[in-house]
Amino acid sequence: MTGRKVTIGVVGAGAVGQTVAMLLTATDWCARVLISSRTGDSAAALVADLEDLQQVSGSPVRTHAVEVADMGVCHAIVLAPRAAFTNRHERDVRMGGLAANAPVIHTLARDLGGYDGTVIVVTNPVDVLTRLFAETSGCRRTYGVGSHTDSARYRLLLAEHLGVPVDVVDGRVIGEHGDQAVICASTTRVAGMPARVPVHALHAALTDRPQRITAGLGRARAGCAGAVLAALQHTLGLADGLIELSVNHEGTWLGIPLHFTAGQPSVCLPPLSPGEARALAAARAKVRSAYDSLPAHLTEGVPT
Repeated sequence: MTGRKVTIGVVGAGAVGQTVAMLLTATDWCARVLISSRTGDSAAALVADLEDLQQVSGSPVRTHAVEVADMGVCHAIVLAPRAAFTNRHERDVRMGGLAANAPVIHTLARDLGGYDGTVIVVTNPVDVLTRLFAETSGCRRTYGVGSHTDSARYRLLLAEHLGVPVDVVDGRVIGEHGDQAVICASTTRVAGMPARVPVHALHAALTDRPQRITAGLGRARAGCAGAVLAALQHTLGLADGLIELSVNHEGTWLGIPLHFTAGQPSVCLPPLSPGEARALAAARAKVRSAYDSLPAHLTEGVPT
């Protein structure tokens, strides 16, 4: 894929979809962005706005409003729709979207059945809905974005706590993109050395940070959209390296470190302390239980 221009589909023209599409127009590896939304009106409006950006910036990337059925030509499709609902969860906020968002992803999975490109799922709760999409659609190259954003936030917060540059911090967050996120403190390194990590404080900060962003902006968008671009580059073979994405690991979809080489992933789960292993098992149980509850939210059920 290296050196080729790609076509990317974006489903959903809300905060994240808008930001992803805008970032794609600034890349040197994207030729076209195909955008779809529930009514089509917001997709057409976003295309018009992006056309203005293209003219101002001189970007050669072209954008088009299309139906989901027309996205089979895409090298990858980003799923970022959000159902219209009010999330009243004060804790476990991302899981609060399960009942409303699951039918949307289920419908898209049926519409995109047989698609043989790469799918990046953004909609929360992302670990549950990534599995729902993958198992309903049969799309083999399906990944969820979430833990990569958590890992980036973790490194930033730890760097601020220690008063060091963020680029000397090497550490990651795995498991659920939510309250059961697992900080891999035992393998975190700062300037190549083991670090004293205030796990409970940083876990609380990881939970609080997106909530503060949402409270001020209405929706977190930039960090998530950046993670989507990184996921696209790695999964399409445009960049090699390590990235945390939600994939099937031992029967449950969780955020797991993957090393991509020419677009092909290999699992790189770090050694876990006993406490971290228990936390990952708890995350697995929680996500599996949420998936098992899906038939109550879907009129036609989920695959077995």
